[in-house]
Amino acid sequence: MLQRLLFGLITVTSLTLVGCANSPQQLTPEPKITTQLAPVGHGQPVSVRVVDGRPSPTLGSRGGLYPETALVSVNAQDVLPKLQAQAEAAVRLLGFTPSANAPGAPQLTITLAELKYQSPKDGLYVTEASIGATFKSDVNAGTRRYSGRYGASLNQRFGMSPNQETNTKLVSDVLSDALTRLFKDPSIGSLLSSQ
Repeated sequence: MLQRLLFGLITVTSLTLVGCANSPQQLTPEPKITTQLAPVGHGQPVSVRVVDGRPSPTLGSRGGLYPETALVSVNAQDVLPKLQAQAEAAVRLLGFTPSANAPGAPQLTITLAELKYQSPKDGLYVTEASIGATFKSDVNAGTRRYSGRYGASLNQRFGMSPNQETNTKLVSDVLSDALTRLFKDPSIGSLLSSQ
């Protein structure tokens, strides 16, 4: 009887430990421009390009018992086409016409400079995450140049370890916020319309 009870305790303990291990998450965020933009252009063509400037697709670790296996990542091929579509939509809202190859047109290059996910390192359970995104803008309009950096961050607490769907939404929200801040910078529209 004691042996069976001891075996039962060992089984419960090992199941609890397995529950603390987090598996990797591959996120596919859906960034969206979250505000109306004031049109300043008159249909002029603008070349728009979004690039990934991150050193790695890994955002960070979700923590837990084995943080080195609980990595969160976003691949460039998953997020860049969506960012490109949102950037082109935003350029249209600003009153310009996105154009891949209009000779002499102003150029707007948007770089995803940083995307990070951090959980507290001390603890078996993931109860909190800090998520951040940074974009860089480079506008080239004839002889005029402009560069800016736009960041957004979110600190989220959890009752239990967040699943892939929850983390995808959180990363989407932070990307959306940072991208919206970029397009709300009046200097970008002003420079694009000056040529």
